[in-house]
Amino acid sequence: MTLSERLRFAPSPTGDLHIGGARAALFNWLYARKTGGKFLLRIEDTDRERSTEQALESILDSLRWLGLDWDEDLVRQSERGGLYRDAVKKLLDSGAAYRCFCTVEELEAEREHARREKLDYHYSGKCRHLDDATVSRYINEGRPFTVRFRVPEGVTSFDDLVHGPTSFQNETIGDFIVARADGSPVYLLGVAVDDTDMGITLVMRGDDHIPNTPKQIMIM
Repeated sequence: MTLSERLRFAPSPTGDLHIGGARAALFNWLYARKTGGKFLLRIEDTDRERSTEQALESILDSLRWLGLDWDEDLVRQSERGGLYRDAVKKLLDSGAAYRCFCTVEELEAEREHARREKLDYHYSGKCRHLDDATVSRYINEGRPFTVRFRVPEGVTSFDDLVHGPTSFQNETIGDFIVARADGSPVYLLGVAVDDTDMGITLVMRGDDHIPNTPKQIMIM
């Protein structure tokens, strides 16, 4: 850990601040103040249908009521679209990601097959090996697509300050979506880009995010 930590609290403005979020904010704020670091606030509002200004104001009012002040300007993901588009282009250009043209019906059929076989569902990788000519033809035909990260073989590991060394077999993760059909980033991409851009040195959040961590490390 560094002497001057940079931590962040990153709520989604889809409702009031709940007790779990308040707890996470408090721990981040306390640790930042203890180490003489920075407590940053990022609003993850890329979910256009569910995010509201009313919920945002409610969250900010709750943080102020708790006495949790933040350093530096408030960051809103909805204002950082250029960064995410650049990241998606970089992933595609490098071959770390690919366009997926599978329809909702095709993906649901895959999930149903996994349910019948009592297997954990992972995307089959059907579009992973499409050649450039096919991809170009599909794009010219106007077929909608998402962008998926090409999960490599091997193991992704990290040190968790609570649980200790933690590892995931990449084969259990499956190629995951980083950009929706409308071009907007999914949670995983936005967090990886923002944590890097904001210079976050320590991520302190709930155990429910542990499965997300290897994916974000891969994107980084």
